Amino acid sequence: MNQWTTAPAGYRRWERKIYLGSGEMLWERGCDALLHWKIKTRSGFTVTGEPRVAIGAHPELRVRLGPMSIDEPIEVVDVIEESSPVGIAYKTLSGHPVSGEEAFILVREQAGIFLVIRSLTAPSDHLHWRIIFPLLLLAQKYTRRRYATALLREPS
Repeated sequence: MNQWTTAPAGYRRWERKIYLGSGEMLWERGCDALLHWKIKTRSGFTVTGEPRVAIGAHPELRVRLGPMSIDEPIEVVDVIEESSPVGIAYKTLSGHPVSGEEAFILVREQAGIFLVIRSLTAPSDHLHWRIIFPLLLLAQKYTRRRYATALLREPS
């Protein structure tokens, strides 16, 4: 997760580093929230399964879009819990609207705390998702903005 290599053929690589603030309280709250799926739940997803992120876990992610619910099958492939960084990474599984990986990494740099969001995205292996891939990229862009503020929200 700390290493970021070139994207495989056919995948779009995206990365953003967002300043969250400073202070030990923000760091502790942010790490706890990240390791308990709050970056997803505070962004409009429901997450069922183990409440804490764990390598090899297959939590059930679901997002509502109006009257529809979309399931997003994933597998957690990495969890880092150091003094800095703290992060999670997962890959999509068959049936997910897109193919790829996503990582959320909290880092401390000098007095600042940053959230790094990384993703590799390609069309899904399911035809009905492949057809609307351009719309899914727009939804992904919107969701990334929500991720950027999810860890700043008060604990829920």
